[in-house]
Amino acid sequence: MPVIINRDKCNGCEECLASCPVSAIEMKDGKASINEYCEACMTCINICPEGAIIEVDKEVTQETDLKSYKGVWIFAEQRSGKVSSVAFELLGIGRKLADDLGTELSALIFGASESEAQELIKWGADKVFRSGDPIFEKFNDEPYARLMTSLIRQHKPAVVLAGATPIGRSFFPRVAARVRTGLTADCTSLQVDKETGNLLQIRPAFGGNIMATILCPHNRPQMATVRPRVMKRGQYDESRNGEIVEIKTDGLTSRTRVVESVKEVSDIAINLQEADIIVSGGRGLGDPKGFKLIEELAEVLGAAVGSSRACVDAGWIPYRHQVGQTGKTVCPKIYIACGISGAVQHLVGMQSSDIIIAINKNPEAPIFNVATYGIIGDLYEIIPLLIKKIKESKGIS
Repeated sequence: MPVIINRDKCNGCEECLASCPVSAIEMKDGKASINEYCEACMTCINICPEGAIIEVDKEVTQETDLKSYKGVWIFAEQRSGKVSSVAFELLGIGRKLADDLGTELSALIFGASESEAQELIKWGADKVFRSGDPIFEKFNDEPYARLMTSLIRQHKPAVVLAGATPIGRSFFPRVAARVRTGLTADCTSLQVDKETGNLLQIRPAFGGNIMATILCPHNRPQMATVRPRVMKRGQYDESRNGEIVEIKTDGLTSRTRVVESVKEVSDIAINLQEADIIVSGGRGLGDPKGFKLIEELAEVLGAAVGSSRACVDAGWIPYRHQVGQTGKTVCPKIYIACGISGAVQHLVGMQSSDIIIAINKNPEAPIFNVATYGIIGDLYEIIPLLIKKIKESKGIS
């Protein structure tokens, strides 16, 4: 536990009970006691009038302890029993990190079938830790965090990764707090320092104006969440073999339960993160009516419509279309940027696309630095020509 209670000093006043936001303090034999729900918020330390609650100093980890942590783990989240696509992206970067470190790549999946676990092996995992306990069928922070914390303490992985999704962002910080280590959120790149073996966790900082490289040199595991659609999937190998470890969860309970999950109803074409082709408009459109042209091009291509933040802020298009640091991170096969200058905040969200086509009348626009193909000119002249040629090739009148 990150805090302990000196029972000789505790007078049983119960002042600390109300201070704990997670009910981690209980009375036993007239004395306060810390249970497993403690999340190290340290609120109780200042409340105790007798000074009986003490923080355990575990901030400095000895070098010998670091060497006992080995392996790369990725958390494979599931929805309705199916592995989410971000898990395969994590396996891609996880495989590279594991190879660089000369270690094993493992995946953890809770609430999915053995066949789904086998898919993780075919996508690159050497070992899969699986629990089919019904408590994991619907996502709930508490049991997820408790089981992952227990597994980390037992097996001591050096690196643990999760997707920067609503699920990953929800429970992963709890795990990091419980194992007393650092957590870097929303990484867009991960590398291994060849000299020290430390994980280089790279993410945008200061509003996207710089790319920060973050280290966790004194604690293990090194934990990070990775933005979806930034990393490339690994290689799928139908014949690949690996080990599936069934996790025993006897006695695992939760103080809360999920009654119902309500799915958002929206146009399928707006699902930017799953789109193979995206046509995005920026401030260079000059007018919200310009998105009618963007939508027309997207329709003939079977593409989704994206946008820069400037257009969303101006009220030209809803936020759900926004691509960039504060919007969606996408990785389509083709990304067409129309009238988008290419601010770093936007580039962070789309620069890993397979092919980037930029249309802009400013030849100095930063978007051309990342574009596969650049077209310099007025988009109101170029896009109608593109639409015409595409229709002709498809035989559409």
